[in-house]
Amino acid sequence: MYPEKLKKGDGIRIVSPATSMSVMSEENINAAKTKLEELGFCVSFSEYAKEINEFDSSSIESRVRDLHEAFADPDIKAVLTTLGGFQSNQLLRYLDYEIIKRHPKILCGYSDITALGHSIYQKTGLVTYSGPHFSSFAMKKGLDYTIDSFLACCASDTPYEVLPSAEWSDDKWYMDQEDRRFYRNPGPLVIQSGYAEGTLIGGNLCTLNLLQGTEYFPEMEQVILFIEDDHMSNIHMFDRDLQSLIHLPAFSAVKGIVIGRFQHASNVSEEALRAVIRTKEELSSMPVIANADFGHTTPLMTFPIGGTCRIEAGSEGGRIWIDQH
Repeated sequence: MYPEKLKKGDGIRIVSPATSMSVMSEENINAAKTKLEELGFCVSFSEYAKEINEFDSSSIESRVRDLHEAFADPDIKAVLTTLGGFQSNQLLRYLDYEIIKRHPKILCGYSDITALGHSIYQKTGLVTYSGPHFSSFAMKKGLDYTIDSFLACCASDTPYEVLPSAEWSDDKWYMDQEDRRFYRNPGPLVIQSGYAEGTLIGGNLCTLNLLQGTEYFPEMEQVILFIEDDHMSNIHMFDRDLQSLIHLPAFSAVKGIVIGRFQHASNVSEEALRAVIRTKEELSSMPVIANADFGHTTPLMTFPIGGTCRIEAGSEGGRIWIDQH
C-alpha cells in the first residue's frame, strides 16, 4: 500500500518519536521549516515535538499521541521525524496500527526511525520511507542531492535510477554550517557482481536487528536488503550484526545487498568490507554493492521500505533503480 505522493500545498507534520526537537537550535528549526516551505509545503509541528526528558526524548504517551494525531489529520499528507536517537522501538506496542492503516500517508526518517518504519510496514502493509529527517533540511550546503532524491521518491510516481552524488561529507554540519569539508564521490563500490530485483527492506542495521524475533520484523520474500550503520559501529560490529541477520530463516529471501557509506569514525576500509562479505557463504551468489548514498553521511537518498527496486553490479559499477507503483 503506497501513500499518496506529495504535491505543492500539502501539509507536513513534524513529530519526534526518538530525540526531542528541543536539542535543535531555533536557527536550525527555522531554517528547516523555511526550506520545506520554499519547496511548496505547509509545515506544522506536533504538540509534544519539543517535550524533553532525561533521555533527550519524551514520554511514550506524548510520542504515540503525536503520531496518531498526525496520521488522523486529513490536512497532513506526510509525517517527517525530527531526528533519530534510541527510543523509537519503545512505541511499537502502543501504536494503533488501524489508525495508520485507515489514514495512509508518507512517513520519512532514518537511523532509529528504521524500527518505526518497518513496524508500520509489517503491521499495515503501508510503504514507509527511509530518508531525511526534518532536521536534515536545515543544512545550508550540500543539500541539493538530498532534496532531489526526497522529491523523486515522495513526490513522484515515476520510476528512476538512483545516481551517485558528486560529493559527500561526514562533518557535524549542524554545529558549523560554514566550515564544511566535502569529498569527491567515486560512486558505488561493487563487491560482488550480479543482478537482483525485489522488495526493498532495510535502513540502520543495528536498529533493524532490534526487531528480530518480534511481531514487528518484516516478512521477507524476494528481498533487496539496504543496510548501514553509524559512527559507533566498526568492522567487527558490522560483521556480527550482518551475521545475526543471516542466521534468520527468512534471510534465504534476500537476493541482493546494498550497503550505505560508513562514517570516518567507523574505520571500515574497502579491504575489510570485502573480507567480511567473502567470509559469508550465504552471500556468495548475490550482488553486493557498497558506498551508496544513505546512512549517516550526507547527502542521502530516500528509498521506500516495502517498495520495489532493482540492482545491477558489474564491471561498470553498481546501479540502483527504484520502481514506483
